[in-house]
Amino acid sequence: MNRKSLRISLFLIAANLGQIAAAWLLYDPQANALIINLGWGVILLSAVFGWLPIFTFRSRGGVKGRGYIHTSVLVDTGVYSIVRHPQYLAIFLINIALPLITRHWLVVILGIIGAGAICLSIFKEEKENLQKFGDAYRNYQSEVPRINFLLGLFRLIRRRRN
Repeated sequence: MNRKSLRISLFLIAANLGQIAAAWLLYDPQANALIINLGWGVILLSAVFGWLPIFTFRSRGGVKGRGYIHTSVLVDTGVYSIVRHPQYLAIFLINIALPLITRHWLVVILGIIGAGAICLSIFKEEKENLQKFGDAYRNYQSEVPRINFLLGLFRLIRRRRN
């Protein structure tokens, strides 16, 4: 990992941990229950996108020895047929959910900072994947959106119908 990647990763971690800590400290259980419950629903959705890639990569990614993210083949099935970066999507969803749960300006600002760091990480990873997988990844990019899971579900249904 180069220095720039390390700085982006540390910034992402700090922003997200700060947002989680602020949300925990600023939580108001007397706030609007509908909005709070919507936030918890988004957290549950983020868990799906956060955990599924682990199993998908281990079963279909040709992982040998190292951590599950070190694949030797392009994975475009399972959750990866919906979005290209499901774990980044999971963090992004948490950045949306925590402001809904707390409705506090500090949590919103930290979420925006965290979301920006996620975008930088996604762009960096896209470049690495293009170098690693070449035209296969370029074709995958044209089929599957980065993190827009609603568009990804729509496209998946459309592909399956054809």
